Amino acid sequence: MTALTTDSPVWRPFTQHATEPEPPVALRTEGAYIDTDRRRLIDAISSWWVITHGHRHPPIMQAIRAASDSLDQVIFAGLTHEPAEALARELVALAPKGLTRVFYSDSGSTSVEVALKMALGFWHSTGRPRHRIAVIEGSYHGDTIGTMSVGERGVFNAAYQPLMFAVDRIPFPRDGADTLAAFEALARGGDMAALIVEPLVLGAGGMLMYPPEILAGLRRICDAHGVLLIADEVMTGWGRTGRLWACDHAGIAPDIMCTSKGLTGGAIPLAATLASEAVFQAHWSQDRARTFFHSSSYTANPLACAAGLANARIWAAGGMQARLDAVGAMQAERLADLARDPRWENPRRTGTIAAIDLKVGAAGYLAAEGPRMRAHFMARGVLLRPLGNTVYVLPPYCVTAGDLDAVWGAIAGYRAG
Repeated sequence: MTALTTDSPVWRPFTQHATEPEPPVALRTEGAYIDTDRRRLIDAISSWWVITHGHRHPPIMQAIRAASDSLDQVIFAGLTHEPAEALARELVALAPKGLTRVFYSDSGSTSVEVALKMALGFWHSTGRPRHRIAVIEGSYHGDTIGTMSVGERGVFNAAYQPLMFAVDRIPFPRDGADTLAAFEALARGGDMAALIVEPLVLGAGGMLMYPPEILAGLRRICDAHGVLLIADEVMTGWGRTGRLWACDHAGIAPDIMCTSKGLTGGAIPLAATLASEAVFQAHWSQDRARTFFHSSSYTANPLACAAGLANARIWAAGGMQARLDAVGAMQAERLADLARDPRWENPRRTGTIAAIDLKVGAAGYLAAEGPRMRAHFMARGVLLRPLGNTVYVLPPYCVTAGDLDAVWGAIAGYRAG
């Protein structure tokens, strides 16, 4: 096979360079748009689900500029700083009740790695060693070894199987009773350390959606058997499901919660893992061997924390719910129109996230229609990245009705093959 020639040394993510064309060059971002050297694009997937209020949202960008006048990276072991302290207080106030401690990292994957280590550390430090982790089939929690281990096995990670640890899997809630019964049977064994879930929406697994009642049922089983519940809100948090947190729909609080992506409004990388007081206290000891041994060089970067603080204050000020409801309603209307087209099936929506499947002979992540659809959309000024034959629209909240007309019009205009 002959590789495409290129002057760029960059190895891009989730890109097969032997088959993909060279990408446009992003020149400027603003609101729901990315201006490139070829055309303006409507960012209909929020640049991989991170942009919430819109690109370069003024209060967040101003916060970054202001912080840079006095701080850059500061070691966070043995020192602290006001952006991190203030953001942690805001996060605790905004989070589901009972999450009292905030551990910073720098990506969704690392926030999940932290959560898994916290859960296992909890049981180790309390003298009741449990090590089994339960997951939902079809899940995706990141691309590090630990997060791949708790995600679905397949083409994403087949090459790395020798490095991954075993987990217990419960069925995706197509039939909620089967899911709850399967988890109940696992939890009853008494050695289950934690259940990790993407609440309500499995993102990279195909935007698969399940009702809040299932999440509430899983919480009840965790409570009955002393299992820690980890909510991976990396994608679902910050309003994507129509509420600030997906867990809010079910009226539940996890023992550990992961957040990243929209934490800074998407402007700059930052992640946080929030834990209950019980999880924190399990590591609190005069015995230094019970320290939570985790860090990264850029833990609690001051510029990122300043951005996160500006974002958190936007949510704390109120007014966001009306915008989420408006985006959800616009999505619902356009999804319903396309659902009448017999070429498409399985329309689904949770909050601001809408998805539908193109009927194809060979479905799945490697479906040939995926790259064809992506090129079709790009040529029409719309940035979408189908998950195989699944097309999803996950826009920033500043998106307009006209923007969504263009996005859904491009989807409706696609012809397979």
